[in-house]
Amino acid sequence: MTDLQTAMTTRHTVRKFTGEPLASDAREALEQRISELNEKYVLNMKLMSGGEKTVSLFGRMFLGGEGVREFILLAAPEREGVEEMLGFCSSDLMLFAQTLGINTWWIGGTYDRRQMLALAEGDIVAGIVAVGYGKTQGTPHKSKTPEQVSSYEGEAPEWFRRGVEAALLAPTAVNRQAFRIKGVGNKVKITYAGGPLSGVDLGIVKHHFAMGAGEDNFEWQDQ
Repeated sequence: MTDLQTAMTTRHTVRKFTGEPLASDAREALEQRISELNEKYVLNMKLMSGGEKTVSLFGRMFLGGEGVREFILLAAPEREGVEEMLGFCSSDLMLFAQTLGINTWWIGGTYDRRQMLALAEGDIVAGIVAVGYGKTQGTPHKSKTPEQVSSYEGEAPEWFRRGVEAALLAPTAVNRQAFRIKGVGNKVKITYAGGPLSGVDLGIVKHHFAMGAGEDNFEWQDQ
């Protein structure tokens, strides 16, 4: 099991941070990871400071958000499917951060959108990921069962079952888990019910499934 696969089971959403800045070696490693993903997928994600003003008043009052000082801006040139790609890569970054001892909070609505769009300099913004050292390590979210979110034509192979279990660990907007995973042979198709952030959520779920199933074991079926 890789470090990222282990991180799927240990990473939980954290909304209360100590405010302590990232250690220099952890920041350097995270920035390198962001740079590699930007180059590979033509994105413009950025690790930024000043996060204390990014979480909205609603987020601070009703979600308990506090101590956010640093965050990843999920930005990219606008094109078809880019929100899904930002979701996919943000999942990678959250799991990678977990391996560095960094906690995360994926924020899709309760942030200062005007400020983030200005920082994105013309790119679209799918959301932000708060990063830092949590006051706690968070708790597992309430989850649906594999039978509620997946089906396989015939007897499901072990890799498919592992992929579904990993997908159920993925963070989704308001914990909707509104996805459906279908498999036949080595083909897998994942769909997500329409709604706010559905494209981003689809990308996050697909990344988790791929990490759990093993990318060599299956192929994505055309959506």
